[in-house]
Amino acid sequence: MATKKSSLQDRILDTALEQAEAFSWEQLRLHAVAETLGISLDDIRQHYPGKDDLVEAWFDRADRALLGGDRPADFPDRSLPERLHHVISSWLDALAPHRRLSRQMLAYKLEFGHVHLQALGLMRISRTVQWFMEAAHYDRTGLQRIFDECALTTIYLTSFARWLFDDSEQGMKSKEALKSALRQWHAYSCQNRGRAGETTVTEPEQPQPDT
Repeated sequence: MATKKSSLQDRILDTALEQAEAFSWEQLRLHAVAETLGISLDDIRQHYPGKDDLVEAWFDRADRALLGGDRPADFPDRSLPERLHHVISSWLDALAPHRRLSRQMLAYKLEFGHVHLQALGLMRISRTVQWFMEAAHYDRTGLQRIFDECALTTIYLTSFARWLFDDSEQGMKSKEALKSALRQWHAYSCQNRGRAGETTVTEPEQPQPDT
């Protein structure tokens, strides 16, 4: 039964994406999805209480892709910026088949009067960034982790916004910019690591000879 429900849930989302691609996300009508699948609106409601829940399900797929995707054999040996670049790129690649719709979904959330959707969006951003850090084997603690999470959130949002409008092959321009930003962040973060709550060992000052 669980498999059947899961299958219907996926079919609803896939059909909604297919129909929205023909027009736009705003023009998508759930009654048309129900008619195509030969189910009732209540069947849709049981899986997706509202249209925005389809948006959440679409981005959940990207989260699953970054967490469950294959990793290169040398992934653990790569630098932190390289590991983060890999997992964030995997997330973007999962959204690539419906990049235009992803852009329209976010525009819908940002419309005036959709404050409740924007609040949920902030929670999703935080959750996704934390999954990025876990998938990249990020292990710092304390204030350093807080500062790094804030910096990575900024890098992620900037890169995502650029990727949404990137018409280069496989979004390579955006991914190269992401790689550069991660390297710069990591270099700065390492330089200031001891100032942000992590203990560093300093060499004792040597006594100066009397002159």
